[in-house]
Amino acid sequence: MSPGLDMIIARGDLADLALFLWASGASTALALVLRQLGEANRRFDEFIRQLHHFNSHWDG
Repeated sequence: MSPGLDMIIARGDLADLALFLWASGASTALALVLRQLGEANRRFDEFIRQLHHFNSHWDG
């Protein structure tokens, strides 16, 4: 194992390590979800723009 991990295990800070890993994973997941949400919002906005263009073309 790595020296840093050995030091954490030797000191008995496994709970701190588990909490750090959980928080890192949760933060990464949140960042990915927010990026996907932003992309979905952009696609929806483009769809609405095209729908408005289509409606204005056919309304006369």
